[in-house]
Formats: sequence, structure tokens, C-alpha cells
Amino acid sequence: MRYILERDWEKLGPKVQGKIHLYCGTMDNYYLNNAVYLMEDFLKSSESPHYDGVVDYGDRAEHCWNGDHERPNATSRLRYHLMYVDKILQRIEKTAPKGADLTSWRY
Repeated sequence: MRYILERDWEKLGPKVQGKIHLYCGTMDNYYLNNAVYLMEDFLKSSESPHYDGVVDYGDRAEHCWNGDHERPNATSRLRYHLMYVDKILQRIEKTAPKGADLTSWRY
């Protein structure tokens, strides 16, 4: 994925700007943290546009770490909706077309 993004950033960058959010444990069981480090290096260097997303690591966390620095995966997995609804709503408000109804569906 990193190679494709890097190779085609001029075309893909505007489409994924603000949409890349990577969460990885530093002790991933499948060693995927190594790939995330490479992706992060590329994303930090991205320009026109800058990726404008998130790369976050869980210290000594295993595979499927999800960005919760307070709880272990076993319990934080049960609360994804609480962790990300605010971020999703902010993204919707930031990127909604002019004149879009942003209130009637919120309770």
C-alpha cells in the first residue's frame, strides 16, 4: 500500500487526504509495525497535499491495537463506536458539501 501511495501520490493524495488513520502496536504479533514505520516515514514527507491523518502506536501492544492508550484490546474492542463517532462526525462536518443537512440526523 505504501509503495502504491508513494508512486501515485500526485493522483491519490488529494483523494485520501485526511482519511488515513493508522493504529499499530509496537509489538505486533505479525511484525506489521515495521511496515507502519515505513508508511509513517512516507506520510510525514508527503506534500501537495500533506496526508493530514493519524499514525499512532500502542507501546508494547499486540496485533489489532486500536488507538486506546488507556485500556487493553480485550475491552477497548468493545467500544469502537465510542472511540470514533466524534472523529467520524468531525470528518463529515469538515467535508460535507455546501448546504448539506448536518443537523436533522443527529439526535
